[in-house]
Amino acid sequence: QTTYTDKGEKPEKGKFVKFHHVTFWVGNAKQAAVFYCDKMGFEPVAYKGLETGSREVVSHVIKQDKILFVFESALNPGNEEMGEHLMKHGDGVKDIAFQVEDLEFLIKKAKERGAVVVKEPWIEQDSYGKVKCAVVQTYGDTTHTLIEYLSPYKGLFLPGYNAPVVKDCLLPKLPPGLLNFIDHIVGNQPDDAMVPVSDWYQNCLLFHRFWSIDDKQIHTQYSALRSIVVTNYEETIKMPINEPAPGVKKSQIQEYCDYNGGPGVQHIALNTSDIIQAVKPFLHFQVDLSQNSGTLTVFLVSNSSVDLALCFRSLSC
Repeated sequence: QTTYTDKGEKPEKGKFVKFHHVTFWVGNAKQAAVFYCDKMGFEPVAYKGLETGSREVVSHVIKQDKILFVFESALNPGNEEMGEHLMKHGDGVKDIAFQVEDLEFLIKKAKERGAVVVKEPWIEQDSYGKVKCAVVQTYGDTTHTLIEYLSPYKGLFLPGYNAPVVKDCLLPKLPPGLLNFIDHIVGNQPDDAMVPVSDWYQNCLLFHRFWSIDDKQIHTQYSALRSIVVTNYEETIKMPINEPAPGVKKSQIQEYCDYNGGPGVQHIALNTSDIIQAVKPFLHFQVDLSQNSGTLTVFLVSNSSVDLALCFRSLSC
């Protein structure tokens, strides 16, 4: 493992503040949102659809502490962009949004350094406030939306969203969620793409390397990977970029790229101050927890005084 202490020169202007939200493109937005609420402790917070004047796309926004997920589906047949994305990738992450300061400067710098701007800066506003947004292309079909608050926003989520139309009477009877914020979001790349993608974040978004690790540190009996973690100057946003490494069998990273139809978001890591209590409701509601993530989980919290292996065994069904 290599840790980088040199952040480089502080950007002259502009700032990436934090993860704002993650947008999923799915076949059934309402059903996907309900799953996360009923089984993982999220709550519906905002909605955009026919009732709010959105004629093409329906959006269900859910929240848990500082975590915001948005699930979107097409309302009409013939939506080629969303339809082709679903045919190629299935349900998954389309956009990772960042809250920023001085969006115009950040977009100008990104364009100067070769970034593809999918949507030039525009303003959204309603009676609750005003925000400026822009969209840039990152790896694969994934995008980043940059969001700058031009005034204190007092609405539920962003302009154009209203309160959820229907209340789920089951939610008040469920245990509260114990997840706090997005810790990091991992992007899987095909072989030899990790360095170019991490360089893109450093050049276009003014990020820097946080740490890196090779196949000697992260491997199983059959599978191995390499990873570079990039982060903003304040180190509040962390984006690990993974690629496959040679092993006895095909790397899990290559398997992801094969089944996903190219690079994309492999997983979203969510912070909690009590992982055991946070996971208990998942087991109660039959959420399928991967049996293959234990090694990496223990590695990431190896400095903890809690015997996680013992605690996880006590949770086994």
